[in-house]
Amino acid sequence: MRTRLANRIHSLLERKFPERRLFLKSATDTRFIRLKPVTQCMILLTGSAVMGWAIVATAILLMDSIAAGNLRDQVRRDQITYQQRLNDLSRERDARAEEALAAQARFSSALAQVSVMQSELLGSETRRRELETGIEVIQSNLRTVMKERERARLALAELREMSNGSETVMAAAEGGAVPMSFMAEALARTAKERDRIETDARNAFDTARNLEREIKLMQERNDYIFTQLEEAVTVSVEPLDKMFSKAGLSTDALLKEVRRGYSGQGGPLTPISISTRGDGSADADELRANAILNQMDRLNMYRIATEKAPFAAPLRSAYRLSSPFGGRRDPFTGGHRGHTGTDMAAPTGTPIYATADGVVVRAERVSGYGKLVQIRHAFGLETLYAHASSIHVKKGQKISRGDHIADIGSTGRSTGPHLHYEVRVNGSPVNPMSFVKAGKDVF
Repeated sequence: MRTRLANRIHSLLERKFPERRLFLKSATDTRFIRLKPVTQCMILLTGSAVMGWAIVATAILLMDSIAAGNLRDQVRRDQITYQQRLNDLSRERDARAEEALAAQARFSSALAQVSVMQSELLGSETRRRELETGIEVIQSNLRTVMKERERARLALAELREMSNGSETVMAAAEGGAVPMSFMAEALARTAKERDRIETDARNAFDTARNLEREIKLMQERNDYIFTQLEEAVTVSVEPLDKMFSKAGLSTDALLKEVRRGYSGQGGPLTPISISTRGDGSADADELRANAILNQMDRLNMYRIATEKAPFAAPLRSAYRLSSPFGGRRDPFTGGHRGHTGTDMAAPTGTPIYATADGVVVRAERVSGYGKLVQIRHAFGLETLYAHASSIHVKKGQKISRGDHIADIGSTGRSTGPHLHYEVRVNGSPVNPMSFVKAGKDVF
């Protein structure tokens, strides 16, 4: 069976590829090579395979070339789009910086207005206290005058009764007890005294009415001043509340911490009320004044807290956010890694500024971070400034917000000049941009 199939295949190959001979002739000899049907078939198949492979390879190369051209065009378009996006972000950042400056100017203006209104309020309270004291003095004088007028009226009535009883008067005159000239002078003096007392009483009533009218006008002015103060304090406090909330800080805990660090008190023991009535009770104006003073105290504590919390930006010149906070692809290994800060790329030597008041706890070269400055702030906050080219502070030095502490470099584990900026809350890293964005509305 196998022999028959082999013979049939061989006969088929002989019909398609008859045996051929290739003669190789030289100057002295002639040789030939016999090409069997199987050999010819193998040569044909091998040639066909090589030609097919060449065609497929050429097609693949052409497709790769076309795809590479399209990829380069796509990369070029993506690069242009990315550059435009960077320009838009730069313009937006400049606009936000201008808005922050305008907000800071409004905040300073509001503080100045609050200070002026507070001075006016204290002055009006002093005038009101003086007016109330003047009214009490006038009322006391008026009561004295009324008593004197009543005594004079009684004396005049007695003299008139004495003058009506002529017999008694004549008898007294004859006896020399009461001379008529003395009685006439006494009556005249009494009449003048009565007229003077009536005039003083009318003047006192007029003065009292004028004082009451002035007190009413002063109360209206005080109400206007209180309203302006309340609005100014509200406008000043609300942005600060929002700023700390956006940064993820508890305002109650923050104010409690500030109050604990700034709680010194003293002085003589005096009543809390400033009223001049002497009853020790607080009126509506005093309650409003105390509420405003409490809000101003809250505003002042917020001002202290903003100096000690890192709400400012560490760079003032142009920079690019080259790596955000959180997960990212490692620039060296390519694997997915966590990133505990924000990378801000800028030229070497760009100044780095402290973002809040604090104390330098590290100013040295650290593995991975390169040249590092670490500052401890209040409220359990810390900031780190890594990969610097030079450091301008030393360990233990007290720092104020805005101090020049280092310059951008590429020391440590870095692919190029940039600032690695970290913010830590109680030792745990948080997104630094949440603080920077929150502070844009105020600084």
